[in-house]
Amino acid sequence: MPSSGMPSYMRSGIVLPSISWSPGLSSMLLTRCWETQQTLQPHFGYAILEELDYLCKLIELQVPPLATSRDKNIKLEKTHAYCYLGCFVSGCELLGRFNMPSLFKQGDIMIGGIFPVFNKDISSTWTFEGEPPGVKCARFDMRAFRWTQVMIFAIEEINNDPALLPNISLGYRILNSCSSPTNTLRAALTLASRPEEIDLTSPCPPAISALIAEAGSSQSLAVAGTLGPFQVPIVSYFSTCACLSDRAKYPTFFRTIPSDYFQAKALAALVKHFGWQWIGAIQSDNDYGRNGILAFTEEVKKLGVCVAFVGTVLRTYSKDKILDVVEMIKQSTVKVILAFVPEGDFYPLMKEVVKQNITGIQWIASEAWITAIQPSTPEIYQAFGGALGFVVQKMAIPNLKPFLTGINPYTDPSAAFVRDFWEIMVGCRPVSQGELMATEAMNKICTGNETLMNYQDVFFNVRELRVSYNVYKAVYAIAHALHQLLFCQPVGKKMVRPCLNTSEIQPKQVTDQLQRVNFRNQFGDNVFFDVNGDPPASYDIINWQLIDGQVQHVTLGHFASDANGNYRLSIQEKEIVWRTGKMVPTSVCSNVCPAGTRKAQIKGKPTCCFDCITCADGTIANSTGAADCTPCPQEYWSNEIKDQCIPKMIEFLTYHEPMGIAITIVSLLGASLSLATMMVFLCYRETPVIKASNSELSCFLLFSLFLCFLCPLTFLGRPTVWTCMLRHTAFGVTFALCISCVLGKTIVVVTAFKATIPGNKVAGKFGPAQQRIIVCFCTLIQIVICVLWLTLKPPFPDMVFKYSNKKIILECNTGSEAAFYAVLGYIGMLAIICLVLAFLARKLPDNFNEAKFITFSMLIFCAVWVTFIPAYVSSPGKFTVAVEIFAILSSAFGLLLSIFAPKCFIILIKPEKNTKKHVMGKTMNKKI
Repeated sequence: MPSSGMPSYMRSGIVLPSISWSPGLSSMLLTRCWETQQTLQPHFGYAILEELDYLCKLIELQVPPLATSRDKNIKLEKTHAYCYLGCFVSGCELLGRFNMPSLFKQGDIMIGGIFPVFNKDISSTWTFEGEPPGVKCARFDMRAFRWTQVMIFAIEEINNDPALLPNISLGYRILNSCSSPTNTLRAALTLASRPEEIDLTSPCPPAISALIAEAGSSQSLAVAGTLGPFQVPIVSYFSTCACLSDRAKYPTFFRTIPSDYFQAKALAALVKHFGWQWIGAIQSDNDYGRNGILAFTEEVKKLGVCVAFVGTVLRTYSKDKILDVVEMIKQSTVKVILAFVPEGDFYPLMKEVVKQNITGIQWIASEAWITAIQPSTPEIYQAFGGALGFVVQKMAIPNLKPFLTGINPYTDPSAAFVRDFWEIMVGCRPVSQGELMATEAMNKICTGNETLMNYQDVFFNVRELRVSYNVYKAVYAIAHALHQLLFCQPVGKKMVRPCLNTSEIQPKQVTDQLQRVNFRNQFGDNVFFDVNGDPPASYDIINWQLIDGQVQHVTLGHFASDANGNYRLSIQEKEIVWRTGKMVPTSVCSNVCPAGTRKAQIKGKPTCCFDCITCADGTIANSTGAADCTPCPQEYWSNEIKDQCIPKMIEFLTYHEPMGIAITIVSLLGASLSLATMMVFLCYRETPVIKASNSELSCFLLFSLFLCFLCPLTFLGRPTVWTCMLRHTAFGVTFALCISCVLGKTIVVVTAFKATIPGNKVAGKFGPAQQRIIVCFCTLIQIVICVLWLTLKPPFPDMVFKYSNKKIILECNTGSEAAFYAVLGYIGMLAIICLVLAFLARKLPDNFNEAKFITFSMLIFCAVWVTFIPAYVSSPGKFTVAVEIFAILSSAFGLLLSIFAPKCFIILIKPEKNTKKHVMGKTMNKKI
């Protein structure tokens, strides 16, 4: 088909085969078309197969297929299918080519290589009035050039190995990518296209069986996306983007460097190890940087680390954009910054950081620049010294140094890149005889006698090869896959005849064999790929150190991950040189909250920025950096600085405190007075005053008062089960006995008055026996109440927390409030009866009218206990007990003093009044 009938994008230099129409060809094309549909079915979706069906119908009508498309959205994939169809039915027609310099050697099997020998693409303006101008690249990269030489060295080594691919030679074609996805795509299409036209009847497989590419992830994405549908295997040596592990999108992509998925875990583990919580990040504006920082951010978020900012750089950025990132670094408070950037993209920013003297930053590096030669200078070290980063394992390749020192531009003058290398390394430009006149104006021209044998440049240091070793492994992995494919057995087995001709190799077969590759190389490393085409993850930790005036990449640790996702990080911390000094730098937005405080998030800021707030009373934070305060157990309370729980102060009424001492003294005083009064009554029991006051009931009353005065002593001390049961029941029974005696005395007084009335025999019926019965019966009722109380719901010791947060009040819980108030109520009922009877008898005509004293004592008693109830309910803690003791003592003293003090006064102070006449004397002017 004439090129003028093709779309313009097909004529822009992309080499694709097309259908060559001729008379009588339709029948043959139609047959091959249906066959091609079956062939393409595993590779393309239903929509493409439907297009091919449409294509076959067009062939019947002899209509050029590329001129028509029913679905523009699948034009590119359809073009791939047409390429397949063209190859199957008519041979290949070369539509154009890119003029790209290459390192080339013919072999039975060709392997392609794409390397960023120049790492900057110089953009040019397209006018679209003619063919685009050729690509111009700058910044010759010595490290990338060494990668090309390692590939050539490995291929030569394999060609000389009788056990690996015997009698079969490997050839190579190596192109430059300029670190540009666009130029990488040009190189990939160039490698995949045949350099010459092929006959109509000849098949047109790709010109290479495998491709080693590329250093940058964006470049590898372009290559894998373009050549993947054609099943061409691609093995990368330096592309780490985790996105390339997607087998659905990139089924033929492999790599000999671990994925950034593992590097992100390694970097996160490093950040966690040193406790950095507040870090910055620099990413390159491409797939490598963006995906790397994204994976890293996801990992560190799990650890509570915050990323303060993400700056973006690229080698083609203007200086203003670089300065914006520098300003971002200067304005931030971070002291640790991760740079997930390729060397070429990061170097402009590094120079600007050094220029502005930004020091005090601890840099963390990705594997893309930590061992790069260009930035490893004393000048850059001023700001980036002490940088830490991860790199793949290093290896020394024997015999590589003689190969590198043997590079010579005169051996093959047409070899690309060698003259540029020679000019930089030797310092003169090699020229041939025909070029001499044209270059006379140049400063220095080589004489042709120069040699590299004695050069000590880092280029020739083959003891610590990392990326170069990845290139070496990639070549050998492809060689082992080809060996297995051609000989149907792994390397090392007894040689037999090949089971497949080299001309029959299909890229898909090589891809399948690469997936199965598993061998141990001469260095003891196992080379294999997992289901995603990734190798096992293993990194060395590198530290930038200045030794003898030169920047050295010192290995100070290791990181390895297993298949279960577990990792092991080992670091020689004491050997690390820090940019910020000898101590491990700290990088936090907010200092760690001390013990006793908790973090409080600041609104609008990341989680790593917070205030520290003292824990509330009763809660503690016993560790630094606590997110929340922990409540203390109920029996504990927080100390002053809120960092530990201490037992609460236990409070109860003790004998040793002033109140307890006072109560004890007053109780013993009351008991002593009761005993003393009893002794007085016993000594003067024959006197008229004693006889008139019923000595037997008086002794009973004094004895009960003695017990009442001793009751408060049971309320002192730490409550126990026994003391709790004793204090309330003893109080209830003794006071019931006391009031029963008073009731008996009151009844005696009333009956004695009634006896003065002629014909009244009440006094004779209420003798001592009846008095004893009344006292015992009234007391017995209280005893029954107390027994029921102790049996059903007895009092028990209890801890009360409601009165104070810092104290535990130990008190006796009544067990049953009803029983407690029943005891009080019964005593109150007896007291009211006494009060009423005594009040009725208050105006008896005797000089010594005991009813008056009983009335007064009962008024005191009732007043005390009526006021006791609200005071008891409202008093907190141990004061509740004090109120009850006060009520007991007050009422007991009221009875003792009101009833017995007047009698003792007459007996001891006024004995002349202790006569029957005085006691029985009547005052006639008083009315009864």
